Amino acid sequence: QVQLVESGGGLVQPGGSLRLSCAASGSIFSIYAMGWYRQAPGKQRELVATMPSVGSTKYADSVKGRFTISRDNAKNTVYLQMNSLKPEDTAVYLCNLKLGSALIWNDYWGQGTQVTVSS
Repeated sequence: QVQLVESGGGLVQPGGSLRLSCAASGSIFSIYAMGWYRQAPGKQRELVATMPSVGSTKYADSVKGRFTISRDNAKNTVYLQMNSLKPEDTAVYLCNLKLGSALIWNDYWGQGTQVTVSS
């Protein structure tokens, strides 16, 4: 069984910063990637950033230059540093863990943490 526990969401003014954390526990093996998605009301879930164990980090175009993803492999934890936040960044942010390989993997999701950017 795999558990993902997120923290760090909240209310922030435009231009502000937040740091999200997600710690994975349980039967963790063969991590293919860890990352973050987000879902705003009435919109589809979208990729924010993902960091594979091998290969290049990928960011959504809308967050490039503002968000930074990082991992602490010893703690099975992924972080998302969000700077210069905009109202359109408002969404539920979900941690994603992919166990397996590039050919086949299983997705695991956190419960989500709300990020609200508003003055």
